[in-house]
Amino acid sequence: QIQVEESGGRQVRAGGSLELSCIASGRIFGVNAMEWYRQAPGNERELVAGIGSNGNTRIAASVKGRFIISRDSSRRAEYLQMNDLKPDDTAVYYCKVIILGDTYWGQGTQVTVFS
Repeated sequence: QIQVEESGGRQVRAGGSLELSCIASGRIFGVNAMEWYRQAPGNERELVAGIGSNGNTRIAASVKGRFIISRDSSRRAEYLQMNDLKPDDTAVYYCKVIILGDTYWGQGTQVTVFS
């Protein structure tokens, strides 16, 4: 069974930084891509950033220049460095892992940015 677990969410003052982590565990033979999504109350879940097996990344326009996604393939982990956080970044952040075409989600980690 494959499990995906996020960590690192907490309350932070506007302008501050946080790093989220996501680790996939279980019988994993190859990770195609890892992505971060977020969902604020009343909003749909949206893609924040993604990184493929070849290292190519994509970042949502709303966080470009502030958020950085990285990956440690040996640990089946991905990270989201979030800088210059804004109250609009407040959301539950979810990790999505794509393995051989199947999708696995974590339970999410809450990020709250206060001014």
